[in-house]
Amino acid sequence: MKQEKRKRKSKAKARLHERNKHIGRYDLEALVKSAPELSKYLIENRKGEQSVDFANPKAVKELNKALLLHFYNVDFWDIPEGFLCPPIPGRADYIHIVADLLAKSNGGEIPKGDKVKCLDIGTGANMVYPIIGASEYGWSFIATESAQESFDWATNLLEKNKNLNVKLRFQDDSSKIFKGILKKNEKIAVSICNPPFHISQHKAEVANLRKLSNLKGEKVDEVTLNFGGKNNELWCDGGEKKFIETMINESVEYAENCQWFTTIVSNKDHLKKFDKVLETVNAKEVKVIPMGQGNKNSRILAWRF
Repeated sequence: MKQEKRKRKSKAKARLHERNKHIGRYDLEALVKSAPELSKYLIENRKGEQSVDFANPKAVKELNKALLLHFYNVDFWDIPEGFLCPPIPGRADYIHIVADLLAKSNGGEIPKGDKVKCLDIGTGANMVYPIIGASEYGWSFIATESAQESFDWATNLLEKNKNLNVKLRFQDDSSKIFKGILKKNEKIAVSICNPPFHISQHKAEVANLRKLSNLKGEKVDEVTLNFGGKNNELWCDGGEKKFIETMINESVEYAENCQWFTTIVSNKDHLKKFDKVLETVNAKEVKVIPMGQGNKNSRILAWRF
């Protein structure tokens, strides 16, 4: 793909996907019926409207629980205190975008059912991508995790949601992505990933203080992760840039295993570097697909051989 075309795509205005169930305001009354605890965390926003206290990590977790119980056919969902609690609308968007990507290789029809196997790299304690993918399209998943506590909790979620077709695999070497996970002749339709963004704990905390200050409309000096997140979920050595470079380089060895490799890219300035790496490894096709929710914009990088 030519560089100028990629730039044009990455600058397109991103909105929630047309099939996303979370377009528009939340129906808080319906959500409270699904998860009554959410009622404790409803506030009046600056416009005088009923809303959720997004600066409160407990409120965010209860909102996620309500959304997953109400929309995505789970019997139980929870995460330990302090773990990453990702915004559900954005995670749903990723799944819908991947579905469209797979449709282009399937005569324009979205492939559905458990024969469509996806790889979720770093599923975390929340396991949100497999939950949404299974509910929306009936897909099956291989879900990887390198942190023991997250792996154990994801195992707990599977035990309490028998309808999920997910195989959890522990990644012994956190510096590896596909190695030690995919078997030699194992076939998957797509890999998905939301990599750790920051290069250090300090950088993660500084970014969090800035976000909380914006949410509250005043300066915040105490670190409180409103969306949670353990160290391995928020930062890693080299941050997003090094993680995705490693992913691209490793993907060459698994070119015959996977139709499409994808990942979220939070920092658009990293795309030039990824483009050079993908050119070096002779990727056959590369796409940059914009996605966004509210004031946050990111993009999905997808490639195949």
